[in-house]
Amino acid sequence: MARFGRTCGAVTGAYMVIGLKYGMGIDENLEAKEKTYQVIREFTERFQENNGSVVCKELLGCDINTSEGKDYFDKHEFLEKKCLQYVKNSAEILEELL
Repeated sequence: MARFGRTCGAVTGAYMVIGLKYGMGIDENLEAKEKTYQVIREFTERFQENNGSVVCKELLGCDINTSEGKDYFDKHEFLEKKCLQYVKNSAEILEELL
């Protein structure tokens, strides 16, 4: 997200979907909050098992927040070859969990 190289955007998007489904909302339902945390942990474990990390820099093997890293990313077509696969895997895990 925004080339910071931190948590993968596909992972963050999944966290938002999980939060929308199970989140505590405005009534501060602590049971819902714990359910959200549990599902996010499960998602994270599965994503890491499949891909090795949830951190962008680690997934890509480069830092896209630098010009060198961005050039490497573009040259090796990582959007098509890696990122789209992370989005697909994220959606598959979400489908299984939800």
